[in-house]
Amino acid sequence: MRHSLRVLIKKEIADHIHSWRFNILLALIFLTALASIYTAGMAIRDAVSKADTPLGDLYLFLKVFTVSDGRLPSFITFVGFLAPLLGIGMAFDAINGEINRRTLVRLIAQPIYRDDVILSKWIAALLVITVFFLALGFFVMGLAILFFGIPPTFEEVMRIIVFLLATALYVGVWLSLGILFSIYFRQPATSLLASIAVWLFFALFYDMIVNILVPIDTEGPAQIVFRQMQIHQYLLRISPTTLYQEVVTTLLSPNVRSLGPLTVAQVVGAIPTPLSFDQSLLLIWPQIVGLVALSVFLFAISFTLFMRQDIRH
Repeated sequence: MRHSLRVLIKKEIADHIHSWRFNILLALIFLTALASIYTAGMAIRDAVSKADTPLGDLYLFLKVFTVSDGRLPSFITFVGFLAPLLGIGMAFDAINGEINRRTLVRLIAQPIYRDDVILSKWIAALLVITVFFLALGFFVMGLAILFFGIPPTFEEVMRIIVFLLATALYVGVWLSLGILFSIYFRQPATSLLASIAVWLFFALFYDMIVNILVPIDTEGPAQIVFRQMQIHQYLLRISPTTLYQEVVTTLLSPNVRSLGPLTVAQVVGAIPTPLSFDQSLLLIWPQIVGLVALSVFLFAISFTLFMRQDIRH
């Protein structure tokens, strides 16, 4: 790594840490996560007191992230909805903000490579996001240890770590989108609105549009219904939100054995036991690759536009 790139990454990390906007977003995610953990703890205590299953078979630490008592959404619901705002908030004015402040032209005038400027913004933001979610996850595990008085199993720890890294990848998609719009649009307000519009489209409206375009006739022939379900799922997986939800569901719910429609022949003879960690990871590997590819693709477009952009003021 070039010395100039390392210096710029350190500068960007320091800017994020000292940014009021960034810290407010972190506080919002942290407080909502803390509230969801409390309600999950209440629900788990009630379930454990009524269950005949040994505690080791209940995946308690995974349930901390997935269950709720109904008063508040679960941890994964809060994170899945609010985490994209963190990526968008860190990136929507990454380039056009500096152009409007007249700082980018002075930065490029320094003896550094031009691509170091945009690379440092992307890498620094990804590092900060990854560290934050890992810290948040370990904090939640620490609270769970205090709450339940038992340590997590090694498999539970590995599932939670991969879940946190997948969350950072998911936020990275919206980070790359925010950087792209910050280059394409001259005004930060426009890039912010465009980023939020795309996020809301995939979070709220995309599933409804797919359901309208590809309705599933449950009373039709089995082959036609199966084909409709496959097409329906292929279209849903265009959305990064769907990819992330499938990753989270598989990692934090070991009983999930498939992410797509199954034929009768596939169901017959299947043993209804939880998947091991490596099997769950193998099941979601295409989704993880999809999130990485989408993030890199959006950043590649941003990189190309930035390198061709004429910056004179």
